[in-house]
Amino acid sequence: MIGLARLHADEALDAMLARIQNELFDLGAELATPDTGKPLEFEPLRIVDTQVERLEAEIDAMNTRLSPLKSFVLPAGSPAATHLHLARTVARRAERLMIALAAKQGEPVASTAIRYVNRLSDHLFVAARIANDEGRADVLWVPGGSR
Repeated sequence: MIGLARLHADEALDAMLARIQNELFDLGAELATPDTGKPLEFEPLRIVDTQVERLEAEIDAMNTRLSPLKSFVLPAGSPAATHLHLARTVARRAERLMIALAAKQGEPVASTAIRYVNRLSDHLFVAARIANDEGRADVLWVPGGSR
């Protein structure tokens, strides 16, 4: 989904999304090789705090360019924003699956990895608003608008 959004993103957003795609492969590698406490013959990839902190810093920086929301935002607008909204829902689903996996006996999932995917979905939401002309082209929910 992020790759689809990148097709429509400006240069700055594309750079962020390219980095995130690479980090998601790191996350996949971590989930494929969880920390079971057993020694390995190689150093496994792990999501680290600085990756989560970078997402948070980018969220904060993008939010300074946006007006506060007064309504829910519908997943629509520009092609980049629409794909980013869809990517956000995929990230939320992945977060729920990771939490469910972590709740199972013998299935360790690092808290940093869960924090990363949680912050990622927020990042994608804010990025979608940026892609919608810094929120000016957001499509807002109109409660009861079709009555």
